[in-house]
Amino acid sequence: MSKLSTRRSLSSFPIVNITLIALNILVFLHEKSLGESIYYFINTFGLIPAKVFSFSSDVGLSERFFPFLSSMFIHGDWVHIIGNMIFLYIFGSNVEIKMGHLKYLVFYILCGLAAALFHVLTNLGALIPMIGASGAISGVLGAYITLFPISQFQNPVPIFFLKDIKFVPAAAIIFLWLVIQFLNGIGTIDKSVDTGGVAFWAHIGGFVAGLIFVRFFYKQKHEFEGRPGRHYH
Repeated sequence: MSKLSTRRSLSSFPIVNITLIALNILVFLHEKSLGESIYYFINTFGLIPAKVFSFSSDVGLSERFFPFLSSMFIHGDWVHIIGNMIFLYIFGSNVEIKMGHLKYLVFYILCGLAAALFHVLTNLGALIPMIGASGAISGVLGAYITLFPISQFQNPVPIFFLKDIKFVPAAAIIFLWLVIQFLNGIGTIDKSVDTGGVAFWAHIGGFVAGLIFVRFFYKQKHEFEGRPGRHYH
């Protein structure tokens, strides 16, 4: 069985990233305990673009803006949260150690907020709540490809013609992911804003935010050489 991992050595424990993962899981478990009340929960704490620019006096400031933050910690199903947390664990741990704990936390939140704003601006009037950590994680991917441009993954699918490939460049995996997000985002342009689905434009917005913000949170030169030690994957 192949193991997906990064060939980067870490010098300390990524406590913020692990805490973020734990918090996402705890919120999801709380969601699973709500029964039919889950719909009220998601509509209250998920980000609904139509509410942000609503002219109704019934929509308060907290209803407009708190979901920019709270929606980052809500997930729709097991596939949604497992996929997100795997990516956050693989990439976020390395980025946190490189940036430092506090800077990483601020960076993560800012990327999530930027992704949410991008989603709102590209889905004005939408009534479907946006939920998930994908936007913030996209920012983490943008930071990772900047900080670790030549890092590699142990090949997760060593089968058929890929069996002789031992490692795959992380940049190639992230680039493929970005292309998929972009193509799916283009595919949603002609659809109704109320059809639901995946907020691909939020992913792209988060990724771009990560590319920009990382330059303010880490200004040292790239380190291309790994060193022996613990690996988080």
